[in-house]
Amino acid sequence: MEQPQIRTKISELVYSDAFGQNFLVKGWVRTKRGNKHVAFIALNDGSCIHNLQVVADVAAFDEELLRNVTTGACVAVCGKLVPSQGQGQSVELQATSIYLYGKADPDVYPLQKKGHSLEFLREIAHLRPRTQTFGAILRIRHAMAFAIHKYFNDHGFFYLHTPIITASDCEGAGAMFQVTTLNLSEPPRTESGEVDYAQDFFGKPANLTVSGQLEGELGAMALGAIYTFGPTFRAENSNTPRHLSEFWMIEPEMAFYEIQDNMDLAEDFLKFLIAYALEHCADDLAFLEKMYDAELTDRLRFVLDNRFVRLSYTEGVEILLRSGAKFEFPVSWGMDLQSEHERYLVEQHFRCPVILTDYPKEIKAFYMKQNTDGKTVRAMDVLFPKIGEIIGGSQREEDLEVLQRRVEELDLPQKDLWWYLDTRRFGSAPHSGFGLGFERLLLFVTGMVNIRDVIPFPRTPKNADF
Repeated sequence: MEQPQIRTKISELVYSDAFGQNFLVKGWVRTKRGNKHVAFIALNDGSCIHNLQVVADVAAFDEELLRNVTTGACVAVCGKLVPSQGQGQSVELQATSIYLYGKADPDVYPLQKKGHSLEFLREIAHLRPRTQTFGAILRIRHAMAFAIHKYFNDHGFFYLHTPIITASDCEGAGAMFQVTTLNLSEPPRTESGEVDYAQDFFGKPANLTVSGQLEGELGAMALGAIYTFGPTFRAENSNTPRHLSEFWMIEPEMAFYEIQDNMDLAEDFLKFLIAYALEHCADDLAFLEKMYDAELTDRLRFVLDNRFVRLSYTEGVEILLRSGAKFEFPVSWGMDLQSEHERYLVEQHFRCPVILTDYPKEIKAFYMKQNTDGKTVRAMDVLFPKIGEIIGGSQREEDLEVLQRRVEELDLPQKDLWWYLDTRRFGSAPHSGFGLGFERLLLFVTGMVNIRDVIPFPRTPKNADF
């Protein structure tokens, strides 16, 4: 029978019933076992969680070739698809030819056995995508990115590219990575001894962005509804399972949306993403549920099956104070709630997702719209089981005088925010938006517990390898 010239992906064959037909597959060897008569090769090409079992008659192949078909090697195989007689798969490929693209020396290839710890795999981030775990995570990451674009496109939003290099600090935290072309060993200095940034590439201090929100608002005030989806950077020296120095953010901004509209959008958006994952990533989710988180599917359906409870920050604090629960961080009005507080409200008190609103203005950003009480702002945080806050947002302050007063109260540099204030000077309108950390979403969807395991190449303090 003539050998096929066109490659077929393994994802197209594992559920196929095209028995008796010849196929060409290409991929990496997960395992090889057998005896002196037959070799069983588990082949994976990354297209799905499942391996394709290749059965090779040892007598029909060169002995040295089969000896080099080891775990990690890359091969092309032609063969006939037949029903599998063994357990664990419904089909197998009876090999008629094997071509070795690249060997993987079993004495040094680090993925020789199953059951490597996630900590070990972080040390070989260049190879961990070849494992079942990270293949599943990266396919889910792709699916969620596609679903995000689909949702906003289908709802009339426009994708806006905001700058990665910026002179503004959206969050006011100051933990930003500086971008410069100056000679750091001998930077030019002014007469007063300060670094002379007038000689730098941009003529002023510049940094990697912590958020595209401020620029996103500009787009919303012209196009009506936009979203950003791009990398952001925080120079916080935090070596925790919840922090990255480089991560991705989704930030929609909508003209004519008030806080209730904002909450409605956030709830609908999150439910769409989770429903998409359950429908399109079923095999990968089933693997992660089996290996890492037995409650994963139940927790995803928990979000879909419940309407998000909405209450004020003040009401939430009162519930926490009355709970009698012992928290590591004692609760008081005016504090920034911790994950343990947020999870108590979701998992124990309401037993459904929660949206908290009307936070104290002292713990929120300058751009959030102030309420008439003078103490709170129209902020909103969406709280989920297991991880706490998954979305943070607000109605933005559209009143120029109020916004200017707040900028002055916080001693923010108005000279760097003139363009932002201008949008309140010319045709101001109510508008709102929120931010969703992509990796935090992926933590929830995959059931992973360390944020470094849901991004291909994690950037953390003292770690910029690969």
